[in-house]
Parts: sequence; C-alpha cells; structure tokens
Amino acid sequence: MAIVDLVMPKMGESIMEATVLKWHKRPGDSVKMDETILEIATDKVDSEVPSTAAGTITEILFKENDVVPVGTVIARIDSAGGSVQAAPQVAAAPVQQAPPPPQPTPVYTPAPQPVAAPVAASNGDGNKFYSPLVLNIAAKEGISMSELENIPGTGNEGRVTKKDILNYLTNRGSAMPIAAPQAAPQVVAAAPVAEPQPVVAAPQAAQAPAAAPSSYGNNVEIIEMDRMRKLIADHMVRSKATSPHVTSFTECDVTNIVNWRNKVKNSFEKKYGEKITFTPIFIEAIVNCIRKYPMINSSVDGDKIIVKKDINIGMATALPSGNLIVPVIKNSDTKNLLGITKDVNNMANAARTNKLKADDTQGGTFTLTNVGTFGSLMGTPIINQPQVAILAVGTIKKRPMVLETENGDVIAIRHMMYLSLSYDHRIVDGSLGASFLTAVANELEAFDPNREV
Repeated sequence: MAIVDLVMPKMGESIMEATVLKWHKRPGDSVKMDETILEIATDKVDSEVPSTAAGTITEILFKENDVVPVGTVIARIDSAGGSVQAAPQVAAAPVQQAPPPPQPTPVYTPAPQPVAAPVAASNGDGNKFYSPLVLNIAAKEGISMSELENIPGTGNEGRVTKKDILNYLTNRGSAMPIAAPQAAPQVVAAAPVAEPQPVVAAPQAAQAPAAAPSSYGNNVEIIEMDRMRKLIADHMVRSKATSPHVTSFTECDVTNIVNWRNKVKNSFEKKYGEKITFTPIFIEAIVNCIRKYPMINSSVDGDKIIVKKDINIGMATALPSGNLIVPVIKNSDTKNLLGITKDVNNMANAARTNKLKADDTQGGTFTLTNVGTFGSLMGTPIINQPQVAILAVGTIKKRPMVLETENGDVIAIRHMMYLSLSYDHRIVDGSLGASFLTAVANELEAFDPNREV
C-alpha cells in the first residue's frame, strides 16, 4: 500500500494558513487525479484543492472550519487503490497530558522586596508576519502590537502561531508566585522573645473585569460580518500596522484617452470580440512607468528589499457581495493592449461570477484600484501587502482648464482625473513616489489619439 500525503497548498507568498470550508470526500471514498477533495479559504479567495494522486482516501486529519498552516498534511491517500475501512473524520488525536502536580501555596514576609514580572524577550523584528487568525485573537484579548512582538513564536521562521498566543494568554492571566528574595544577610536586633513571622497566602491575581456588553440603542440593525469581510478587515489592519503609509496626489488630462476610446470602442469589440475599458490603458501606462522606476515593483523582507523582475498588476474588483478582491494580470509587461484587455475582462467576469481560482489572486507586485467607478474624485488606498505601492484613479470629470498654445493661453473644456499613490515609506521616499506618480500622469496625457486599433 503506497500512502500519499495531501498537504495544505501554499496560496501565495503572504498566505501562511487557510481555513477548511468543506470536504467533498470522506475516508473510504475513491478519488481520481486532480479531482476536488476539499474547499479552502484564505484572506484573498476561496479555492478548491485537487487530489495529487488517484486512489482511496484513508484518513482525513482536520475538520471543517479548522485553520491549517500551509504545508501541513491534511489527508492521506492510498495510491494503490485498495479498499480500506472508512475511518472517522477527526482531527489529529490530542496528546494526553498528565495533570500538573499540585503547587505549594507560595508564602512571603509582610514586607518583601518587589519583584518585577519577567518580560518575554523580543524577537527584535518589528516587521514580523502575523496571520489574520493571530491578529484577530490579539484584538479580542486587548494585546497591543508591542506586546504581540514579545511573544516567542514556534512556527516557521519564528512566527507566532495560534497555539503560541493561546499559551501566552493562559500564562498572562496566571498569578506569578513571589519568590523569596535572595538579598544580603539581614541584621536582626536581639529580642527577648522571637515573634513568629505570620504566614500569608499569596494574593490571587486580579480577575480582568468582563467586558461590558456593548449598548447600541434600540433603533439599530446588527449585521454579523461574513467570513470574507472579516478576512479583509484583518488584511487591512495588518497592512496599516506593517507599512508607514504616505499618499501623494496629482491630476492628469485624459481627454485624448476618452476621445480615442469613444472613437474605437465599437470597432475594437467587432474586431477582437472584447470591450475596451479604461483599465487596460491605465495598466499599460503603469507598466511603462514601472520599467523606469523598478523600486516601486518590490517588497520588504526584514532589512532586505526584494525587487521583482516580473510585473504583475493587481486590479481591485467588486464582488457581487460588495466585497473587493484583487485578481492579478500576470506578466503585464509582456502583453500589448489587446492582451491586457483580454486578461482584464476575463478576471472581471470570473470575479463577478465567483469563479476566480486561487492562483488568479496570487503573485501581484503592484495594485491599481479605480475609486472613480463609484463616483469618488480621489482616494487614499491601503497597500496590498506585501507590495509597497498602490495607485488609485478617480472619476473622470469635465473641467475648464488653462491650456498653453502657440498663440497664448486659452481656456478649454478637458477631461480631468485625479491620481493618488499610497506607498510604503520604509523604502519608497517622497521623491521616488512623487516621480513615479508624475510619470504615470505624463504617460496618460501623452496617449496617442490616432493610435491604430
């Protein structure tokens, strides 16, 4: 019997764990190669996990709704295909631990020297990765980021796991016994009768007062966050805690782009079978400017800057639920406007029909978000970790503008749009951020209105 381990796949460089949503197979069921075994969810997308071998499921190690680190064995398959008896679907058997021996009641003298509570040693890395689950537990228990950074981690590369933070919370609420002080010998005056030192039980740790139930008033509606909204919230909080955000603004004249699109959109769709929107044009301009400023296309790992050679542009897209997701146009720098247009349309359609795959949201190196779709003039977007910059484009408005001509200044009606770039100030300084943003604006303004379809 050849047993094949099915492991939780790695869904991206910033994804360290996933939640089991639903098992499609049970122990004893036969599976084919690449047949879906279970559905999982990360903070970016839901996905199906296919079988890596043909055979029979012999064991399932995690239950639905369990959070599992990537690389962990989640099921086992007998690739020989022999019949096996179905095993109950349970998580890994817990290790029986002997109860701790009773501790003697600590004692102390009436006037002991105060002993400072020990402080956990810091790992010394203020940019450590914390999973959404760990951050959620920390938020609920009132653990600050500085306190979280002092929790020793047993996970990969010293990461704090769910077990680590739960163990910390258990010890955090326990009373620290007051040890007998090892001070220098005390000089005791002679007395006719030695009075016995009273034995006093150590004070119990004060119980943290239970949080008072929130009062919302009577005329309210309480809506529980769905799973994706919770994951998005965790992702946004982590991004703000990780990167010092700076946002720069500019405006650009996109009259040439608007006029060109209005002129060619019908012929473009008739010739290629694709609708041309503004998004592919914006992505093309961003790619051209990233080539000039490659540091914008990077990420941070501790004290190292990782400059990405591939240019993979993520585009924020609205889901039917109202949540946003960021599918990625891979290798955008190797595609012409038609190729980018096809990818943009395919990703947008897949997002609207909930058919995005896990790989569709992975590997992004820079993100574009169109806040103008919803009527906003501009926005201050939050960086999509582990990237270092995100560009927001606002709605396009007609405005009177002063134009310089050979015959002097004139006032004309132009199609204007605001651009805003949020960037990670750890590695992107104001000069680089502003230069890149200005370059994008200039690229859009220089669009050829006579461009061939």
